[in-house]
Amino acid sequence: MTVLQGRHALVTGAGRGIGAAIAERLAADGAHVTLLGRSRAPLEAMAARLGDRAAGVVECDVTDSAAVAEALFALPRVDVLVNNAGQAQSAPVNKTSDELWARMLAVNLSGPFFMTRAVLPGMIAAGWGRVVTVASTASLRGYPYVSAYVAAKHGVLGLTRALALEVATRGVTVNAVCPGFTDTDMLRESVDTIVARTGRSESEARATLTALNPQGRLIAPADVANAVAWLCAPSADAITGVALPVSGGEV
Repeated sequence: MTVLQGRHALVTGAGRGIGAAIAERLAADGAHVTLLGRSRAPLEAMAARLGDRAAGVVECDVTDSAAVAEALFALPRVDVLVNNAGQAQSAPVNKTSDELWARMLAVNLSGPFFMTRAVLPGMIAAGWGRVVTVASTASLRGYPYVSAYVAAKHGVLGLTRALALEVATRGVTVNAVCPGFTDTDMLRESVDTIVARTGRSESEARATLTALNPQGRLIAPADVANAVAWLCAPSADAITGVALPVSGGEV
């Protein structure tokens, strides 16, 4: 497929998991993909897999607004931005420190804002653009013991909906995909936390998370990538301000 032929896509958190799957799918759809993340080695490995569809590698912390502005200034105009970089950490509210709260908001809310603000002028000038944020089912419902993460994800969905209205007449669509528990390194870290705090076995911890999905399975990174690719395609011109669950019916 070449529905994104000639387009430049930028994917954050692109070195592994959902971000890597999205980068591969957009490249398969014809885009040249710039891979952005905090660690260069996995980004370079991913670029090698994409071959001539890799537009470059950018080592950058999305929570640093000045670094984001500097990094993106050096890039060609971005046609497709996928805000995938994220982080989750659990704690009950009364044990959620100021530092934890600030970090969850910085990575999951401020990061997408900084990235989107940096690429938006070019999209508006071109009269075409796609912004897709990986927002999680935590943007649509609550989960216990991750209040800071849930608050940040609810916030980024609010940002998505507001911005979609701001640019609705400018040829730019702004959407979110909302995966349920997805089989990635982040999920494996959650399983480790459950094991450490409850004494359950790894298989029991995974079963607890899997049970939240009515289909009885974990979401695959490719499931999320397929949803992102649909929202980025020219045929999705009329789809904006949407929160698309990829959760097997959980929400």
